[in-house]
Amino acid sequence: MRAVLTRVSSASVTVDGETVGAIDCPGTGGLLALVGVGREDEPGAWETMVRKIAELRILDGELGVAEAGAPVLLVSQFTLHGRTAKGRRPSWSDAAPGEVAEPTIRKIAAGLRERGIPVEEGVFGAMMQVTSVNEGPFTVIVEC
Repeated sequence: MRAVLTRVSSASVTVDGETVGAIDCPGTGGLLALVGVGREDEPGAWETMVRKIAELRILDGELGVAEAGAPVLLVSQFTLHGRTAKGRRPSWSDAAPGEVAEPTIRKIAAGLRERGIPVEEGVFGAMMQVTSVNEGPFTVIVEC
Protein backbone atom coordinates (compact mmCIF):
# COMPACT_ATOMS: atom_id res chain seq x y z
CA MET A 1 0.00 0.00 0.00
CA ARG A 2 1.24 3.44 -0.89
CA ALA A 3 0.12 6.92 0.02
CA VAL A 4 1.10 10.43 -0.84
CA LEU A 5 0.27 12.67 2.12
CA THR A 6 0.26 16.41 1.53
CA ARG A 7 -0.23 19.03 4.19
CA VAL A 8 -2.93 21.40 2.94
CA SER A 9 -4.87 24.45 4.06
CA SER A 10 -7.74 23.30 1.82
CA ALA A 11 -8.52 20.54 -0.65
CA SER A 12 -11.54 19.29 -2.54
CA VAL A 13 -12.74 16.59 -4.91
CA THR A 14 -15.25 17.26 -7.66
CA VAL A 15 -17.09 14.64 -9.73
CA ASP A 16 -19.27 15.67 -12.68
CA GLY A 17 -19.19 19.29 -11.55
CA GLU A 18 -20.31 18.50 -7.99
CA THR A 19 -18.04 18.79 -4.93
CA VAL A 20 -18.19 15.42 -3.20
CA GLY A 21 -15.55 16.01 -0.53
CA ALA A 22 -13.77 19.08 0.81
CA ILE A 23 -11.68 20.20 3.76
CA ASP A 24 -10.89 23.77 4.76
CA CYS A 25 -8.36 24.11 7.54
CA PRO A 26 -6.30 27.30 7.24
CA GLY A 27 -5.22 27.33 10.91
CA THR A 28 -3.86 23.91 11.77
CA GLY A 29 -3.81 22.45 8.26
CA GLY A 30 -5.07 19.07 7.24
CA LEU A 31 -4.03 16.23 4.96
CA LEU A 32 -4.82 15.29 1.41
CA ALA A 33 -4.22 11.53 1.41
CA LEU A 34 -3.91 9.86 -1.99
CA VAL A 35 -3.91 6.13 -1.22
CA GLY A 36 -3.16 3.26 -3.59
CA VAL A 37 -3.94 -0.33 -2.62
CA GLY A 38 -1.51 -2.90 -3.98
CA ARG A 39 -2.17 -6.39 -5.25
CA GLU A 40 0.40 -7.86 -2.81
CA ASP A 41 -0.58 -5.87 0.30
CA GLU A 42 -0.65 -7.74 3.59
CA PRO A 43 -4.16 -8.11 5.09
CA GLY A 44 -3.41 -5.70 7.96
CA ALA A 45 -1.68 -3.04 5.86
CA TRP A 46 -4.76 -0.83 6.00
CA GLU A 47 -4.43 -0.61 9.80
CA THR A 48 -0.82 0.52 9.48
CA MET A 49 -1.91 3.12 6.93
CA VAL A 50 -4.57 4.43 9.32
CA ARG A 51 -1.94 4.78 12.03
CA LYS A 52 0.48 6.56 9.70
CA ILE A 53 -2.13 9.00 8.39
CA ALA A 54 -3.37 9.71 11.92
CA GLU A 55 -0.05 9.95 13.74
CA LEU A 56 2.68 11.18 11.39
CA ARG A 57 3.88 14.48 12.80
CA ILE A 58 3.68 16.49 9.59
CA LEU A 59 1.30 19.30 10.47
CA ASP A 60 2.41 22.68 11.75
CA GLY A 61 4.03 22.40 15.18
CA GLU A 62 5.00 18.78 14.46
CA LEU A 63 1.50 17.53 15.18
CA GLY A 64 -0.34 14.60 13.66
CA VAL A 65 -3.94 14.97 12.44
CA ALA A 66 -5.28 12.97 15.41
CA GLU A 67 -3.47 15.20 17.89
CA ALA A 68 -4.45 18.42 16.08
CA GLY A 69 -8.05 17.37 15.39
CA ALA A 70 -7.35 18.16 11.74
CA PRO A 71 -9.33 16.78 8.79
CA VAL A 72 -8.28 14.35 6.06
CA LEU A 73 -9.45 14.25 2.45
CA LEU A 74 -9.02 10.59 1.42
CA VAL A 75 -8.80 9.80 -2.29
CA SER A 76 -8.22 6.36 -3.78
CA GLN A 77 -5.32 6.50 -6.26
CA PHE A 78 -4.50 3.21 -8.02
CA THR A 79 -1.98 5.00 -10.22
CA LEU A 80 0.45 5.12 -7.28
CA HIS A 81 1.22 1.52 -8.21
CA GLY A 82 2.07 2.31 -11.83
CA ARG A 83 5.35 0.82 -13.01
CA THR A 84 7.31 3.01 -15.40
CA ALA A 85 10.71 1.31 -15.62
CA LYS A 86 10.23 0.07 -19.17
CA GLY A 87 8.64 1.72 -22.15
CA ARG A 88 6.41 4.74 -22.24
CA ARG A 89 3.15 3.23 -21.03
CA PRO A 90 2.76 2.64 -17.28
CA SER A 91 1.80 -0.84 -16.11
CA TRP A 92 -1.00 -1.01 -13.53
CA SER A 93 -0.57 -4.71 -12.76
CA ASP A 94 0.68 -4.03 -9.22
CA ALA A 95 -2.55 -2.22 -8.26
CA ALA A 96 -5.24 -4.22 -6.48
CA PRO A 97 -8.45 -4.84 -8.42
CA GLY A 98 -11.43 -2.68 -7.51
CA GLU A 99 -13.21 -5.41 -5.57
CA VAL A 100 -10.20 -5.52 -3.21
CA ALA A 101 -9.20 -1.86 -3.23
CA GLU A 102 -12.60 -0.28 -2.61
CA PRO A 103 -13.33 -2.11 0.68
CA THR A 104 -9.78 -1.40 1.81
CA ILE A 105 -10.21 2.33 1.23
CA ARG A 106 -13.49 2.16 3.15
CA LYS A 107 -11.68 0.44 6.05
CA ILE A 108 -9.09 3.23 6.10
CA ALA A 109 -11.81 5.90 6.18
CA ALA A 110 -13.66 4.06 8.97
CA GLY A 111 -10.44 3.55 10.94
CA LEU A 112 -9.64 7.26 10.79
CA ARG A 113 -13.17 8.18 11.85
CA GLU A 114 -12.94 5.74 14.79
CA ARG A 115 -9.99 7.83 15.96
CA GLY A 116 -12.19 10.94 15.87
CA ILE A 117 -10.61 12.35 12.72
CA PRO A 118 -12.94 14.21 10.35
CA VAL A 119 -12.73 12.45 6.96
CA GLU A 120 -14.01 13.55 3.58
CA GLU A 121 -13.69 11.21 0.59
CA GLY A 122 -13.54 11.05 -3.16
CA VAL A 123 -15.68 8.63 -5.17
CA PHE A 124 -14.05 5.27 -5.82
CA GLY A 125 -13.50 4.61 -9.53
CA ALA A 126 -14.84 8.00 -10.65
CA MET A 127 -13.04 10.53 -12.81
CA MET A 128 -12.26 13.13 -10.15
CA GLN A 129 -10.85 16.63 -10.17
CA VAL A 130 -8.73 17.07 -7.06
CA THR A 131 -7.65 20.55 -6.00
CA SER A 132 -5.45 21.51 -3.10
CA VAL A 133 -3.69 24.46 -1.54
CA ASN A 134 -0.49 22.92 -0.27
CA GLU A 135 1.14 24.17 2.92
CA GLY A 136 4.91 24.32 3.00
CA PRO A 137 4.77 22.58 0.56
CA PHE A 138 5.07 19.47 2.65
CA THR A 139 4.53 16.09 1.02
CA VAL A 140 5.63 12.61 2.10
CA ILE A 141 5.33 9.16 0.57
CA VAL A 142 4.25 6.35 2.88
CA GLU A 143 4.58 2.64 2.11
CA CYS A 144 3.07 -0.08 4.30
